[in-house]
Amino acid sequence: MTLITTTVPAPTAAHYRFRGVLGSEWTKLRSVRSTTWTLVATIAVTIGIGILATATEAGRWAHASPIDRLTYDPTSLSLTGLLFGQLALGILGVMVMSAEFGTGTIRATLAAVPNRPLFLAAKTAVFAVVALVVGEVVSFGAFFIGQMLLSGSAPHATLGQAGVLRAVAGGGLYLAVLGLFALGLATIIRHTAGAISAFVGVLLILPLITQALPSSIRNTIGKFEPAHIGNAMTSVNTSSLQQGFMPSFSPWVGLAVMCGYAALTLGVGGWLLMRRDA
Repeated sequence: MTLITTTVPAPTAAHYRFRGVLGSEWTKLRSVRSTTWTLVATIAVTIGIGILATATEAGRWAHASPIDRLTYDPTSLSLTGLLFGQLALGILGVMVMSAEFGTGTIRATLAAVPNRPLFLAAKTAVFAVVALVVGEVVSFGAFFIGQMLLSGSAPHATLGQAGVLRAVAGGGLYLAVLGLFALGLATIIRHTAGAISAFVGVLLILPLITQALPSSIRNTIGKFEPAHIGNAMTSVNTSSLQQGFMPSFSPWVGLAVMCGYAALTLGVGGWLLMRRDA
């Protein structure tokens, strides 16, 4: 009797090249209904609240106090909605990763792409592009509509003025990097509710806790808070930042700190992804 054996070739890198994995992650992202609704919510909330803020200010400018006029920042005013839009985009960043763990599809994904760092890099790259495009669209959209509403009733800003283009573009960058930070949290925690709770805690609860601390500690910790960094990045009139009597990083230094947060969570998440079972 002759024993016939066959050898199944091991998967090669050609089976999951980075370009192919990118295409797979893009298909997953755009085919999920929650992605569309979350992006629509981000656009609607960010621009809508910016419209409300600028329309209200345009109506009350004639009776504004000297302090209000001193701290007036039309650019930051039109970007007020970013405070709420960042929640929507951050939640999407969480769900992009946590949904795969919640439904169990992560096992099929890692079976198709055994190279886990490659999988995480592709998912991060796809989400980063989407978040950056959406972030810049809502930031510039809110700015142009807001300045149109202010025009004729209150001083308004143009992109040619010093610091305005930086602030508007910085708003989109801030949203994108914050979304990547949320994606990293979801990679670490792997549970939707837990990751969203952690994200909201860092973004909204931490500043409340900081305010209760002594001023020396508050000033040291406060400038590292993502919300405070975002406020500094989207402001042109620095006197408006001084209302809280808290020092701030310069906009680009603040962006670098935010990138560090995102890199840290994604790095830890990637390390845990390599060590834990799906």
